Amino acid sequence: MTNLVRKTRDLALNGPTDGHVISRAAGGFSRFWRTLKQTFHEVVAAIFAVLALAWLQSAIGAWTRDVSRWLIGAALGVAVLLAVFAWTSFRRGRELRP
Repeated sequence: MTNLVRKTRDLALNGPTDGHVISRAAGGFSRFWRTLKQTFHEVVAAIFAVLALAWLQSAIGAWTRDVSRWLIGAALGVAVLLAVFAWTSFRRGRELRP
């Protein structure tokens, strides 16, 4: 259950417990913008993941064709870098606070 759903459920059951007043304007555009940012991060992460797999496949193909070791290492390095970018982008998309 996401934090937004959990907070909305708790708010509906218990009312505002921390003394904050919820305005009607806080929902519409900010919720849309947060959804748009999360979607952007997840799409970028998916693109990085696909590129990491392509570079990994390239490194494996170079290994089977007996290419020089530094080219294989460079392809593996780029694949790892892209995988890290994908992981951090997925995490950043999930960490967006309401």
